[in-house]
Amino acid sequence: MALVKHRKVVMLGFPAVGKTALVAHFVKGVFPEEYEPTYENTWRKTFAVGSDEFELDIVDTAGHYEYSLIHNGCVFGIHGYIVVYSVDCERSFEIAQVLHKYLVDLHGKCPIPLLLVANKSDLPPHSRKVKYEEGKKLADSWEAAFMEVSAKDPEESKQIFTKIINEIDRVENTYGREDKCCFM
Repeated sequence: MALVKHRKVVMLGFPAVGKTALVAHFVKGVFPEEYEPTYENTWRKTFAVGSDEFELDIVDTAGHYEYSLIHNGCVFGIHGYIVVYSVDCERSFEIAQVLHKYLVDLHGKCPIPLLLVANKSDLPPHSRKVKYEEGKKLADSWEAAFMEVSAKDPEESKQIFTKIINEIDRVENTYGREDKCCFM
């Protein structure tokens, strides 16, 4: 029997960008139709990525509380971050950049397993305020992975968590566990 690997990721982003919807659709298989602000929840799901089995803890933060939740003492045990913005909200894209700066300040020069997610890609084109190219360019400048998704699509929700597992693995294999300079 294969060993189950444990990983912990944190969802960050402006309020109402769909962080909880992405997690709920992945973990429960249900898209929440009504918006309910989150304070902080931790979700757990065991799933396979390739031939490996992962037990994933997902910390779903409230948009207003990122700075108080992710401080120096809280980075222990976190393997990666998913920063979410909404394609129909330019402010959420700006906050994603602020959150990235905060993570860089927190981790120093250490490589950070990070996935930038543009949510609500299912909205009509006239609703879009942030272009795909802008998100991709930003993620590239961070040396992070990027996806544009709709939380309403269960397959896309799953792909997000598969992608962050792969990103964690990429960073660990590129920089090695022994060479890590940060406390994760």
